[in-house]
Amino acid sequence: MSMASKSRDLPRVTFQAPEKPGDNSSHKKLGKLTVKYNRKDLQRRLDLEEWIDAQLQELYQYQLQEEAEAATPEPEIDIEDLLEVSNEEQKSKLQEILHECSRPTEDFITELLNRLQGLRKIPQKK
Repeated sequence: MSMASKSRDLPRVTFQAPEKPGDNSSHKKLGKLTVKYNRKDLQRRLDLEEWIDAQLQELYQYQLQEEAEAATPEPEIDIEDLLEVSNEEQKSKLQEILHECSRPTEDFITELLNRLQGLRKIPQKK
């Protein structure tokens, strides 16, 4: 067995979320940002984004199965947008984003607000 085929059988961890159109630019940006910003901050942000994705999939999975014909797509939650506003506004923004979810979202919102504390905004290049 060659090395190439052996490595193909090994489980690999990738950080790719389900493909969203026009989403691949964020992977390129991360490389440049790592140099400029604290790696720990970026790791926290990445962990948070993965946690958000997992939570949203859980919140919406039953709804998607039940309403396969008229499925509401999973909402997008932009961490940068949330970091620009006050805690109260963050909460109401999240409630607005999740208002169509048929499952209770209060715990998710509370936990997300806790996790957002201490995260810093990444300045965007103009």
